[in-house]
Amino acid sequence: MSRKGTTLIDLVMSIAIIALLFGGVYLVYFSIETAIANVSVRAAATQAINNEIELIRNLPYASVGTVSGIPNGVIPQSQTVTQGNFTFTLQTTILNIQDPYDTSPSSSPVADYKLVDITASCPLCTRFIPIEITTTVAPSLLAQGTVYGSIFVYAIDANGQPVSNANIQIVNASVTPSINLTDTTNASGVLKLIGVPTSSQGYQIFASKAGYSSAQTYPVGGASNPNPVQPNITVASQTVSNLTFAIDRMSSLAISTANNRCQAIGNESFSIAGAKLIGTGPDVLKFSTSSKTNASGTVNFSSLEWDTYSLALSDAGKDVVGTIPLNPITINPSTSQTFAFILQGAADPSLLVTTEDSATGAGVTNAQVTLTRNSVSQMQVTGQATFSQTDWSASGTYSSASGIDTSQAGVIGLLANATSGYATTTSWLVSNTFDVGGSSSTFNTITWSPASEPTSTMLQFQVAANNDNATWNFIGPDGSAGTFFTATGSLPAALSGNRYFRYKVYMSTGDASTTPQLTGLTVNFTANCVPPYQVLFGNLAQANYSYDAIAPNYNETSGTVLIGSGSQPLVITLTHQ
Repeated sequence: MSRKGTTLIDLVMSIAIIALLFGGVYLVYFSIETAIANVSVRAAATQAINNEIELIRNLPYASVGTVSGIPNGVIPQSQTVTQGNFTFTLQTTILNIQDPYDTSPSSSPVADYKLVDITASCPLCTRFIPIEITTTVAPSLLAQGTVYGSIFVYAIDANGQPVSNANIQIVNASVTPSINLTDTTNASGVLKLIGVPTSSQGYQIFASKAGYSSAQTYPVGGASNPNPVQPNITVASQTVSNLTFAIDRMSSLAISTANNRCQAIGNESFSIAGAKLIGTGPDVLKFSTSSKTNASGTVNFSSLEWDTYSLALSDAGKDVVGTIPLNPITINPSTSQTFAFILQGAADPSLLVTTEDSATGAGVTNAQVTLTRNSVSQMQVTGQATFSQTDWSASGTYSSASGIDTSQAGVIGLLANATSGYATTTSWLVSNTFDVGGSSSTFNTITWSPASEPTSTMLQFQVAANNDNATWNFIGPDGSAGTFFTATGSLPAALSGNRYFRYKVYMSTGDASTTPQLTGLTVNFTANCVPPYQVLFGNLAQANYSYDAIAPNYNETSGTVLIGSGSQPLVITLTHQ
C-alpha cells in the first residue's frame, strides 16, 4: 500500500529554502539601496566642498586663510554646513607654500601660493567615508616678498626617526589677529609654516599623537618653570625658526611591593620620577609623582614615556631589601615592564649593598659581601636569601610528627616516657610548607643548630620540594630516598625549579636516658622575589665598617663605609679578572 502526501521534514526543508531565497533577495535589495544612498551622500559632500572652494576663490588673496591659523584669514577651521538632506562637518586647512622650483634668493622661504585642503565628514551618516579635496590658490603676482618669517617643526621618535601625522598645535595670543592652529606633520615628520607673523617668544607649540608621548614649549619666566629647556619660539622677519620635538609610543610599568618570598605587602607609598628635564636652574622634571600600591601590593602606570625612572619607598617602617630590576629602571618605547620593591620590617641602621660590574654597570649576582666591625663579621651573598625555623611549640608550626617532643619553646627532642625514658626507635617531624614564591628557584644549602647531639644519639634530615604543595618525596644529599643529611651542606639539584619546600628531621637514641636536640634550621635559596644583585645588612651600629666583596671571575674589592641612622645605600663596583 502506498501513501502520498508531505511529511513534516519535507515541509521544514521547503520553508528553509524559501527563507534563504527571500533572505538573499532582501540582502541584494538592501545593498542596492545602501549603495544608492551612499552615492547621494557622497555627491552632496562633494558639492559642499566645491561650494566652499568657490567661496575661497572669490575672496581677496589676503583673506584666504583660516581663523586663528597661519595664514590668518576668514575661513573657519571647522564648520557645519547643510547640503540637500545631509549635514556635514567641514575641516579646512590652509598653508602657505613655497614653490620648489622658485630659485629666488631669500634667507626665509617665500609664500608662492596657498594650499587649501577641505575634508567633509558626516557624523549622522551610516558607513560614510570622509571625502577630502585639495586645491591651490595663487596671488595675481607670484613670489611676492614678505616681512613674515617661517616655523619648521620636526617630530622624531626615540631613535631619531621621523614621526608622521603628529599633531602640531601653534598658539600665539600676542599677535593680531591671534593664532590657534592645529595641523599634522608630513611623511618626513615635518610641518612647515610659511608667512608667519613676527613675534618675540610668542609662539607656544605643542606636539602629540594618539598613543604617543607629548612635548611642548614653555614661556620664559613661568612660575613653575622659569628657565625652560624649550622656550616659546621667536619668529623674525625673513628667517626660519626650527623646532624639534621627540615623541614616541607610550609604555606601561607594573609596580609591586612584596617580601623576598613574593608575599604581597599592600598599601605602600612611593615616589617615581623620570630623568628628562623641561627646565634648568632650578631643574624641573617632566614627570614626577607619588603613588601607592593597592591592598594586593600592586599599582600600574599605563602611560609612561620612554625615560629612566627613579623610585623611592616612603614607608619608614620598612627596609628595602632590594629591587627587581635595579633602581633606577630604564623604560623603552612601546614596552610593558615590571618593577618590584622587596621589603622587610625596618631593622635600622641598615645598609643596602648593590654589586655592579665596573665596565657595564650591570648587576653582579653571587657576590659574597662581608661587613666587619671590631673583628665581628657578617657575610651575605647577592641573589640569595634564607628561611629559618627556631620554634615548634605553637600550634600549626609543623605538619606532622611521631615521637618528637615539641612542648618546649625553641627546642625539640625525643618524647620521653615517664617510666622507660626515651624510645630507642627512630622518631620524626615533618615541617610545614615553606613557599619561596615561584618556581624559578634554586635551593642552595641547609644548616642546623643542635643544642646537643650526644654520641649515642642520631640527628639527620631529608628534604622535599614540588610545585603542587601536595606530593612530598623526601630525599637525601645524593637525590635518593635512601640517604640522609647528617651534616650541613649543599642541597641536591633535583629540588630546583620548585616553589614549595619541606624538611623531615629524624631523631633516635641508643641510650634511653639521652636525646638529641634541635634549636634551629636554615635553608638558603634563590627564587623569583630574591633581589639578584643586592643584600641588606640590618641592625648595625652607627659606626665605621669595613667591607669586602668578591664574585666568581671578579677581583676582590675592599673599602670602608660610615653607617648613620636609617637605611643607606652602598654600591660596590667589581672588575673582571
